Amino acid sequence: MNLKKIVLMTISGAVISLTSCLNLHTQPEKKNYLFSYFKGNGNSGLHLAYSRDGLNWKNLKNGQSFNKPEVGDKIMRDPCIIQGPDGVFHMVFTVSWWSKQIGIAHSNDLINWSKHQVIPVMEHEKNARNCWAPEIFYDDVNEQYIIFWATTIKGKFPETAKTGDNGLNHRMYYTTTKNFKTYTPTKLFYDPGFNVIDSTIVKDSSNNRYVMFLKDETRHPAKKDIRMATAKSPIGPWSAASAPISKKNWVEGPTAIKIGDTWYVYYDAYGRGHFEGIKSKDMKIWTSINKELKLPKGIRHGTVFAVSDKVLEKLLQEK
Repeated sequence: MNLKKIVLMTISGAVISLTSCLNLHTQPEKKNYLFSYFKGNGNSGLHLAYSRDGLNWKNLKNGQSFNKPEVGDKIMRDPCIIQGPDGVFHMVFTVSWWSKQIGIAHSNDLINWSKHQVIPVMEHEKNARNCWAPEIFYDDVNEQYIIFWATTIKGKFPETAKTGDNGLNHRMYYTTTKNFKTYTPTKLFYDPGFNVIDSTIVKDSSNNRYVMFLKDETRHPAKKDIRMATAKSPIGPWSAASAPISKKNWVEGPTAIKIGDTWYVYYDAYGRGHFEGIKSKDMKIWTSINKELKLPKGIRHGTVFAVSDKVLEKLLQEK
């Protein structure tokens, strides 16, 4: 084989390799967004709404439940759903107001769900009072799932014990798993120096960091607002919490997603009976989206996530 043919073959191979690489990194963006949420006290289970733009949301299945609670006190509050790298959807949720466990279930299509299980994440803590609003995040660097939630442990963090509701003094705790069969021992996830609940995490790739949105649950004096913390790893260590980014207090349950070049953060304005939100391109200057935001009535704390056309088309067929 002469040198000219070798050069041509090498160039051709490089072009094929480059084309494959470009195809890999230019797959169509998922532009369908789902909002998993609960109603009332969570007795009816999982509800879903969808949107094409992140602002105008409509109920799926005419607002009926997609999955009824099976464990704990037979409630499903704060349903957090993510889709793993294997395509399976994983959901964690609050099973009781006063429990040392959280609920978990899995689905291939968000319609047919596995049998619910409980993870006894705080059973080892004699003085643990609750497990609220668990969230799940996939750590693609370490190829593991991080599950985190808020718990009050009686007698811990006495310096802020009188600042919460009825003596509650929450901090964030976490465990990790690779297979949903075995879990690492529970550890403290975030202590911002105040009563904290309802944390959620996003990966901010453009700034090579992770961002946690959280609720300052301080009651005395009343804060009840949304703040931010950052870290280089999804398991921390996390920075001190920022000043409030929510435009008003008495809000909770933040959930965030990036649509195009804009970050949206939605939160449950439970004191006013509806959802509110903010947006930002740089996570520094936040503006309200309340006038544009349209969500179904009765929607409570949940999670926003993107799905493929195939997934949404199947959900739209549910009546």
